[in-house]
Amino acid sequence: MMTAPKARLPVLHPVPGFRLGTACAGIKSADRPDLVVMELASGSVCSAVFTRNAFCAAPVSVAREHVKNTSPEYLLVNTGNANAGTGDEGVRDALQCCSELAELAGCSAAAVVPFSTGVIGEPLPVDRIRSALPAAMEDLAEDGWAAAATGILTTDTRPKGASRQIEIDGQVVTVTGIAKGAGMIRPDMATMLAFIATDARVDANSLQACLSMVVGKSFNRITVDGDTSTNDACVLVATGKCTLSEVSTGDAYYRIFSDAVTEVCVELAQAIVRDGEGATRFVTVSVEGGLDTDECLLVAYTVAHSPLVKTALFAGDPNWGRILAAVGRAGIEDLGLQDVEIYLDDVCIVRDGGRASDYTEAAGQQVMEQPELTIRVVLGRGDYSEQVWTCDLSYDYVRINAEYRT
Repeated sequence: MMTAPKARLPVLHPVPGFRLGTACAGIKSADRPDLVVMELASGSVCSAVFTRNAFCAAPVSVAREHVKNTSPEYLLVNTGNANAGTGDEGVRDALQCCSELAELAGCSAAAVVPFSTGVIGEPLPVDRIRSALPAAMEDLAEDGWAAAATGILTTDTRPKGASRQIEIDGQVVTVTGIAKGAGMIRPDMATMLAFIATDARVDANSLQACLSMVVGKSFNRITVDGDTSTNDACVLVATGKCTLSEVSTGDAYYRIFSDAVTEVCVELAQAIVRDGEGATRFVTVSVEGGLDTDECLLVAYTVAHSPLVKTALFAGDPNWGRILAAVGRAGIEDLGLQDVEIYLDDVCIVRDGGRASDYTEAAGQQVMEQPELTIRVVLGRGDYSEQVWTCDLSYDYVRINAEYRT
């Protein structure tokens, strides 16, 4: 087994029927793992969601077709090169990588699903990937999660993983996942890249329904910088190796199973925000009292995306006027200003259309200096509530992205 570097990872329980292997292909640098192969046991069910960015990467186009038309047997992930903005050549390169792995594994090329992340607009180094594939295959093991969590990183400062074991009808069911992402994060389906596996037996329609529901509560509730990547993808695999009877929407076990998948994905999604490029603060933006979900999310994302709010967070400056302005420009029709309340944790900063009468700068400062805090907006219009997770905007975010290709 390839040894993963020391990292703050929780225990990642192996998933029977799902093996991972990691290797160094030297795509961007010669001394780091950057190629991961994941093997799905025969009979596994695979569901996926992908970016809605119109300039989706070549591997996304190929992956969509392979997941739709075949029963995937292998997932192939490379970092250091996104193979995006590469036109027809990029598609050919992605297909070539699938063919190379298929030849080694003894399966059809259509049974290999490719994923890439890294620099946009540069040709995929197929030869380097080809050369590293045998090492990744040799490394395949059910306990390869930690090494793979490192192998899929780009600008991340730490690997991200989460795992749960639950009991259903006397059977232990495992759900384990890894993700990568730190910048270009405002997913419109999932995260930069996320891979979750379970040994539960789940029919294809129920697994896809579960994944679509879960990403709506996790990966689609995070933002670092408001950018949606060309390469975003999230995969959920059910190997069916647990002896539990098949899980299906509407049965007694589905809720327990989907709750476990949700917990894993929320933990992964929040880990991405905590590792946001240059981030120093983890912020929950909670909007309550909206007329519907869309209204709540509109306000939440307007606050979370505001550069003025995010830079104030970095400074630990309780400049509450920036939050007030963001709520006001969110585009909510007929917003009753007298009904709106805004809080920093439990400190009310806005009430009755202006600064709360009992607010003090010292109280606001104390909250803003915390590494984790909540901006809570009460609209006073209805019964809906939603929340998103974001971070501050620091000097390091600019430095990391200014130097990304150097």
